[in-house]
Amino acid sequence: MLSYSARTKFLIGTFVVATLFTISACSSNSVADKRADSEARDEHVQVHAIPVKLQELRRNVESVGSLFALEEVTVSSEVDGKVDEVLVDVGDRVERGQPLVNVSTIELKLALDQQRALYQQARARLGITEESDDIKNVPDAAEVKKAAADLKEAEEAYKRSEQLLEKRLIPRQDFDQIDARVHSARAAYDLAVQSVQNLRAQLPQYNASVELAEKKLRDAVIRAPFKGQVKERVVSPGQYLKVQTPVMVIVSMDPLRVRLKIPETMAGLIQIGDRLLVTVDAYPNRAFSGKLSRINPSVDPQSRTFEVEALLENLEGLLKPGFFVKARIPSRKLDPGMVVPQDALQYSYGIYKVFLIQGDVLKEQEVKVGDLSAEQVEIVSGVKAGDMIAVPVKGQVLKDEARIKLVD
Repeated sequence: MLSYSARTKFLIGTFVVATLFTISACSSNSVADKRADSEARDEHVQVHAIPVKLQELRRNVESVGSLFALEEVTVSSEVDGKVDEVLVDVGDRVERGQPLVNVSTIELKLALDQQRALYQQARARLGITEESDDIKNVPDAAEVKKAAADLKEAEEAYKRSEQLLEKRLIPRQDFDQIDARVHSARAAYDLAVQSVQNLRAQLPQYNASVELAEKKLRDAVIRAPFKGQVKERVVSPGQYLKVQTPVMVIVSMDPLRVRLKIPETMAGLIQIGDRLLVTVDAYPNRAFSGKLSRINPSVDPQSRTFEVEALLENLEGLLKPGFFVKARIPSRKLDPGMVVPQDALQYSYGIYKVFLIQGDVLKEQEVKVGDLSAEQVEIVSGVKAGDMIAVPVKGQVLKDEARIKLVD
């Protein structure tokens, strides 16, 4: 066995060897890291050099709003009756005049037959043929003809009795009776003429009653007032409807209305007929085109904005009433501004930045941006016109103080 002093010397020796080995390993790693850093610095990032340009920019009016149906109507029943059939449901597309609901027609047909019978009865009393709608002369009516014949017979009897009375061949009492009969026949004739005239006046009323009954029969088929889609259905087969009972809600889907709030400071930049582009969250990579159709003449004193309305094309039916929208309206105002390509702009943690080219090294520079477009972005501050900035070649990553290689 080793003595205490020998064991102590052995442990101290082992510790020294381990320490030297660790220092050697760390030194090797440090050298490797430095070599890797040196190699990284020697790598050149490939970029395009693009100057910051000063050019005329068309100002855009930005706003948000919502979509609304062009038209929305609650279709109601125009007749009383039981629902026989419901032909469409929620979400169905309908054309103008397309049947939506069928109402029972039994009572309506009976009412039409009754009105037609009254109309034909009046025509028959007047002696009207199928070829005409009215009599030419009142005396041609059968009722007047009979009254006229009775009056003529009474007048002839009066003349004969008058001659006989002068010769004292008949008593005065008989003559008075004949005279009274003449007055009665004349009154009957006048009454017949008046009756025919009243019947002639009532004839259009009878005809209108027939037409009204025919309309009610047609209205038993409830139809769509315009092209659109069914938003709501509130009726079922077998349900009894009263006049003005709602059955469907129809909305017109193309075009749609978009209503936007515009700051009062932008009032001079837009006018009716201006085109606009609208985006919605449901289709983030697609823009929809429209045209301003109305501008509210007054400003809301609370929000200091005014409302505008545009008609938005919806041929494919992708948009729906109620969608939240973001809109951009190109104005007629032109201002000078600095622009760079979209690819030159970097965004990180709420900060926009570009990389200035200084010799063969990149310099990171924070910037403030203005209007954005699909190809370029306006730089409000951070750079000046003529500065050269880097646009990375596809697959390259830009870093501050990285060495670069310019490519065409």
